[in-house]
Amino acid sequence: MESYTIGQAARLLGVSVDTARRWADAQRFPTRREGTRRMVDGPDLAAFCVEAAQEADDGDETPYTSARNAFPGIVTGVKLGTVDAQVEIQAGPHRIVSLLTREAVEELGLEVGARATARVKSTSVFIDRA
Repeated sequence: MESYTIGQAARLLGVSVDTARRWADAQRFPTRREGTRRMVDGPDLAAFCVEAAQEADDGDETPYTSARNAFPGIVTGVKLGTVDAQVEIQAGPHRIVSLLTREAVEELGLEVGARATARVKSTSVFIDRA
């Protein structure tokens, strides 16, 4: 069974190490000691990730959509072409790049620093084990 340090868990959750420690102290997910390090077992962290995602979905700001893979984040880059555009979003530890029309970028008011959610709907998803 794979285990993670609090720092690794924080990166996977997209939060600060302090936040992950507070959540562990509040017993939102179980930890154990390995020497001086606090460790989180992989299955426990996975269960908490699902729970945290469901809590985030309970917010009033979530639009209705059939896309289940939502990555809320902040726009970190916009490159406008004459017809097309490239938008970069940092969503926790994930950098997401999308190609769309310039018109869509302008209608959505996407600019660096704006909050945005990348929604991924695909017929092919590849998973690599770290």
